[in-house]
Amino acid sequence: MKIKKYIGPTMPEVMKKVRKELGADAVILNSKVIYTGGFLGLFKKRNMEVVAALDPQPTKPKFEEKSTPIIPISTSTEKENDKQQVLLDEVRAMRKWMEKTTSNEVDVFPPTYQAVVDLLLEQEVNLDIAQEIVADSIETNSTEDTTYELAKKQAGEAIDKRLARNDFGGVTYYKKFVHLVGPTGVGKTTTIAKIAANCMLVDGKKVALITTDTYRIAAIEQLKTYSKILDIPLEIAYTIDDYRKAREKFKSYDIVLVDTAGRNFRDAKYIAELGKVVDLEHDIDTYLVLSLTTKSTDLDVIYNQFENIPIKKLIFTKKDETATYGAILNLALKYQIGVAYLTDGQDVPDNIEEATSKKISDFIVGDSHA
Repeated sequence: MKIKKYIGPTMPEVMKKVRKELGADAVILNSKVIYTGGFLGLFKKRNMEVVAALDPQPTKPKFEEKSTPIIPISTSTEKENDKQQVLLDEVRAMRKWMEKTTSNEVDVFPPTYQAVVDLLLEQEVNLDIAQEIVADSIETNSTEDTTYELAKKQAGEAIDKRLARNDFGGVTYYKKFVHLVGPTGVGKTTTIAKIAANCMLVDGKKVALITTDTYRIAAIEQLKTYSKILDIPLEIAYTIDDYRKAREKFKSYDIVLVDTAGRNFRDAKYIAELGKVVDLEHDIDTYLVLSLTTKSTDLDVIYNQFENIPIKKLIFTKKDETATYGAILNLALKYQIGVAYLTDGQDVPDNIEEATSKKISDFIVGDSHA
C-alpha cells in the first residue's frame, strides 16, 4: 500500500494532486490545516495537509480466496497479515466514505465536520466559505470525540468571529441624513417607518422623513400614512432642488430618513447631481436594503449595481419568509460590510431587530430560527 502526504493552499488543489498521482481509487486518511513559511514567525501561509493512500493490490473476492490452497505460515506472519488486513479494511471503508462525500467535489473532512459543511451548503453558504469555516473549527478545536452538535457550535463560533470584524448594529446618529436604497419590492418604505418609530419611541429622537420615490404613488401614500401615525413630518422631493430644500428644512432634526426609488442610485447621472448637493462620503449614511427571499447570486449582482455610492451597512428584510440565511454571510465576508437590521414582517414599529454577528451565526447553524 502506498501512503503519501500532500500539501497545498486549498483542499480542492490538494485533491487534484492526489488524483493526478494516485488516481481515483486513492483515499484520504487524514486532513488538517497547517502554516508554513514566514519570517521570524510572521507572515506564515495557511495550507491544507492531506495524507492519502492507495492499495495497488486489493484483496481478491471471497469466492477466489476459498479456492486458494491453504499454506501453513508462522504465528508472526499471521499477526503481520492481520495488522495489514485491518489497515486495508479501514482504507476501504474510508474509500466508500470519500466516494460519497466527494461525488460533488465537496471538500473532505472528518465525517462529523463534513456534515457541518453539508449544513452550511444547505443554508446557501458559498462552498469556499463553508470549507474555510469548518477548517477554522478543526484548527482551533480537538477533533477527537466531536459530536455533530459540538461541531455545529464550533462552526457557529467561527462564523461569529469572522463576522465580528465588520460593523454591526443600527443607526448611530453620527450622520443626520440616512438614505435607504435598494431594488423595488424589498420593503424599503416599511423598513424606514420601523426605523423612524424606533428612533422616536425608543431613543427619543426628533425624526423627519423625505421621499424621492416619486415613481410609485403607492409608496408616497404609504409613507404619508406612517408619518401621520407617528406624527413626524414628511417632505416629497420630486427634484434635486426639492431635496435640497427638504434638507434645509429639517436641519434642526436629530435624524432624517430618506426613502429612495429603486433605480435612482443605479443612475450615474442622478448620483452626479446628488453629489453636487451633498457629500456622499461624509454627509450621509447609506444603507442597502435586500430581501432574503432573493437568490444569493442575484443579491451579489444587486450589490454591485450600487457601486457608485458608499454603502454603510446592509439591511435584510423578509427573514420570516425563508429558512436559509447563508446569503448574509456570503455578502458580509465578500465585501467586508456589516448588517444594521433584520426585519421579519409588516408590523410597525415591531418586526425589526438590530443585527449582531452572534444572531446571524445562530440563524445559519440552526440554533435560532425564531
